Amino acid sequence: MMSARAHRLGCTLLKCNFSYGTVRFQSASATPLARQLNAKIRVTGPLTVADYMKEVLVNPTAGYYPTKEAIGAKGDFVTSPEINQLFGEMIAVWILSEWQKVGAPKPMQLVEFGPGKGSLMSDILRVFKHFKIDGVSVHLVELSQKMRESQAKLLCSEATLGKNEEHQLQVVSGLTSTDYPISWHNHHSEVPRDAFSCIVAHEFFDALPVHKLRKTAEGWREILVDIDTESEDIKFRYILSREPTPISQLYKPKDCDTREDIEICPSAGALMQNLAQRFEEDGGFLLLADYGHDGDKTDTFRGFSNHQLHDPLLNPGTADLTADVDFGYLKRSVEGKALTFGPVTQEKFLNSLGIQVRLNILLQNDGLSAEQKAILKSGVEMMTDASKMGERFKFFSMFPNVLEEHLGKYPVLGFH
Repeated sequence: MMSARAHRLGCTLLKCNFSYGTVRFQSASATPLARQLNAKIRVTGPLTVADYMKEVLVNPTAGYYPTKEAIGAKGDFVTSPEINQLFGEMIAVWILSEWQKVGAPKPMQLVEFGPGKGSLMSDILRVFKHFKIDGVSVHLVELSQKMRESQAKLLCSEATLGKNEEHQLQVVSGLTSTDYPISWHNHHSEVPRDAFSCIVAHEFFDALPVHKLRKTAEGWREILVDIDTESEDIKFRYILSREPTPISQLYKPKDCDTREDIEICPSAGALMQNLAQRFEEDGGFLLLADYGHDGDKTDTFRGFSNHQLHDPLLNPGTADLTADVDFGYLKRSVEGKALTFGPVTQEKFLNSLGIQVRLNILLQNDGLSAEQKAILKSGVEMMTDASKMGERFKFFSMFPNVLEEHLGKYPVLGFH
């Protein structure tokens, strides 16, 4: 039965099948964030899935990223840079290839969004140092102080602390062990302008908050997150708005879209547009690597805990929340404003950059033990095998429009 509160807000309870099964009104243990969300919803009403996702991931006191060790064997998921050094080496080769193709402009800013433990940047910088690339500064966009400390520990020979807006100490700058100046930023807009920027975003866009819409007889309606006020425990559940919301009116699909459920990430579209403008004014390019689709999937919103699928509404703040990147939406968001390439599969991208050749060279190194060689080999297989990560993960890139003729003559590596 619909609660009086849900009726007052013009919502209906929603029972729907998500990628891991049927949504249940599960009892969430009273995590600190569960209590916060419970109080917030009681006062202001149901949350959009985007607002719920944002709170769960980046709430400064009880969110997942600020308080948990997300990456690695002890975390909830493992990324390609953590599996094998060759992943980062191939990214570095791609960056240097495209940078040199446009004249190797300096100064060059090497920027990473959501750098995790810093493993990817560490491998990239090792390649840069090997080729004696100078005139480079490193910029990491990272909110979590805990992650900043891990990144500084891996990357820096020295680091400087400063205070954030809450007057808390956090890592703000330093010098890498490869002698490049490095700075940390809370938001991409803080990365300095007037310099050519090579931007890498690996498993970053999938964590940007999505709105969920469902097609009904009355039109598109937004899926919201509510509480069950009739339960003694804190429970979260999905409901469906009876009336159109701003998102359902602004971002409803075209008539030719036959999907019954869609996910929209306005923050991803806005970020792409901001980067397109930056590249047009200052020069640069973007390489994005993530799991996603080209505008054909429906429900991909899910949680991960201990490397297993996890109900997103259960124990908020204790599990990672994610949704597949809609590359079709990203392309449309910058149509006419920038050049986009992809998505292509990780298997195709890494193989076109010569990861197998690089692996064979390393396997001939007598200084490596049999165990080390086996680890390298299995890591490359994990990243490129179609039945593992090779097909699921995609690569996507963006360049300024001014390079259209140039890139027509010299195609973007990995995308042709």
